[in-house]
Amino acid sequence: MIIRGFVEKDTAQVAQVVKRAFGQPDEADLCVALRAGGYMALELVAEDRGRIVGHVALSRMQAPAGWLALAPVSVDPKRQKKGIGAALCQMAVDYANAPVVVLGDPDYYARFGFDYGRAGNLTTPFPVEYTGLFSPKIDADTPEETLVYAPPFMG
Repeated sequence: MIIRGFVEKDTAQVAQVVKRAFGQPDEADLCVALRAGGYMALELVAEDRGRIVGHVALSRMQAPAGWLALAPVSVDPKRQKKGIGAALCQMAVDYANAPVVVLGDPDYYARFGFDYGRAGNLTTPFPVEYTGLFSPKIDADTPEETLVYAPPFMG
């Protein structure tokens, strides 16, 4: 398996992996809208023998300036629990060189450096208890910022 950058010819395979991972098309549609709006900062795919088996996206937040959102993270259900999602997440945050927020399971994302306590003073349209912050370069213990996600996240 290799992890590499997304290229346009991956679009259909990525959409299928994302749909299968979530059991619905909403997150695949989100990826399409983020790409179309120019909000994608990074997309990575996990490829095994020419087939895409995983995908992760980092998109630009509207505020705070320079912050990124990690979402969605998708692994083909037949390949889950084998470290593919972890490898994708780790590579994405290693690449980011910026504050990154994630909405998701604290037990899962904490192992990549997402701190749910540090996110406690963030104002977010989503449940703050499921909002993690990865940002070794922010000095404030609990930054006070208002998160404004790219428009496709808001429906």
